[in-house]
Amino acid sequence: MRVLMLKQKIMVAVALSLTAGCAIQPTGPGDSADRRGNVPEAVIAMAAPDQDVATARLVPEDGCYWYEHSGPVETTLLPLRTANGNPICVAREA
Repeated sequence: MRVLMLKQKIMVAVALSLTAGCAIQPTGPGDSADRRGNVPEAVIAMAAPDQDVATARLVPEDGCYWYEHSGPVETTLLPLRTANGNPICVAREA
């Protein structure tokens, strides 16, 4: 009975380790989310403190600026916000 439980635990551990590598972050050389820099000074001036404007970039899909937040576990893209909490976006064409 113990051998069967040990085999089940090993199979679960192997399955989890194989599927853990399936998540791929969109950081290829052609991805628009990877183009950093070229943030206008006006955008930097509007940005609230405690945001990493050095990693900020304009994401064309939504027309807003995003920055990388490095947390204890992962690095995540978050919207660049003003001191009032509003996202910083470019004006959309009508």
